[in-house]
Amino acid sequence: MANFAKPSAPRFTVEVYQNEFLPEGGSEVHAIVTVTATGGATATRAAPARGSAAVVIMVDCSGSMDHPPDKMRGAREATAAAIDTLRDGTSFAVVAGTHVAREVYPGQGRLAVADPATRAQAKQALQGISAGGGTAIGTWLRLADGLLRQSPAAIRHGILLTDGRNEHEDPAVLRATLDACAGRFTCDARGVGTDWEVKEVTGIADALLGSADIVADPAHLTEDFTRMMENVMGKEVADVALRLWTPVGAEVRYVKQVAPSVLDLSDRRTEAGPRAGDYPTGSWGDESREYHVCVRVPAAAVGQEMLAARVTLLLPGHAGEPPTTLGQGLVRAVWTADLAASTSINPQVAHYTGQAELAQAIQQGLEARKLGDVDGATAKLGRAVQLASASGNADTAKLLAKVVDVVDAAAGTVRLKARVADADEMTLETRSTQTVRVKKT
Repeated sequence: MANFAKPSAPRFTVEVYQNEFLPEGGSEVHAIVTVTATGGATATRAAPARGSAAVVIMVDCSGSMDHPPDKMRGAREATAAAIDTLRDGTSFAVVAGTHVAREVYPGQGRLAVADPATRAQAKQALQGISAGGGTAIGTWLRLADGLLRQSPAAIRHGILLTDGRNEHEDPAVLRATLDACAGRFTCDARGVGTDWEVKEVTGIADALLGSADIVADPAHLTEDFTRMMENVMGKEVADVALRLWTPVGAEVRYVKQVAPSVLDLSDRRTEAGPRAGDYPTGSWGDESREYHVCVRVPAAAVGQEMLAARVTLLLPGHAGEPPTTLGQGLVRAVWTADLAASTSINPQVAHYTGQAELAQAIQQGLEARKLGDVDGATAKLGRAVQLASASGNADTAKLLAKVVDVVDAAAGTVRLKARVADADEMTLETRSTQTVRVKKT
């Protein structure tokens, strides 16, 4: 269990941004909840507690990793770099994944404890892995889960690399595995090359509250793995939940993470007492995230007001202990006859609603393009260009420009490119959910 008394533990703040005013009879309340963790070991350069993290690195060793050979070579080098990034005292293991999962280091169902000797042994063991066999990602995750479950560490994390599709396992088996692993560990997933399935890799990361990305060129794997492991080493608080309490007659329509990426948490609610539910947020270091909360309340007359929701950030208790409250914010509803007040859209709500629409437009546009629906793809990707331009999402705008010729960004006028590199299309799809913050004014 994380120790919140230690000086290096992050402090959490919860801020609510909304327009609380509704017209007479209005019933839908929107709010952006900003959660910020500051002052932890990452910010103070202090060393987090020894043994506070456990990590399993899962490396695709299927036959396709030898085509071309630089994928397997890059995977070995990247995994070695990640091992070097582990801080002393971190529990870790390396798994080779094919149509079965095999322990590479330390073996015998154990986790090693990082120090100079074990890091050197693990890197030596990496030299023995080679490509051959199929791909059954669920077996990799189940082995990682078994290894991580034996650790008392607060932070339990997986890093998964694949270069192909999950062809040797029924999709339902992978789905069931992800459901079983959810809440037990988080996982970052990476696809190397361009022969893997975007929805599989992003689905793994979404289910396990991690990040997903493409590394089209194996030469960039080392940089990516090092950055991923540095991020994991910065995590200090695990299993944080966003609890929403609503009064009688009110209901939560949805809860979505909207920054730094879009992730719908609505169907992950677990009941937490009368009219209260918890939504998982995973592990935290020094960082800030934003959540879009939508609550439907009973319609009321002008002059009435009510608490629409209470948002509480919690660390669940263990062994019968009560949960620890990390922060709290309130979502209000006030009915007014002032048309200007009730029709004004809060800037944060407007911005992140647009970012969510941007992600959806990209995904729908790319799907239409794959199906040969030129008009549909042009309309959706044009709308995506317009939204990216308006919100200042320059990174997404650059990725879109590799798939469409932009005639007028402000108007969303585009033409589909006749030829698009697989890597460019996959990068756009993989990163479609990444958002930008509200512009500071």
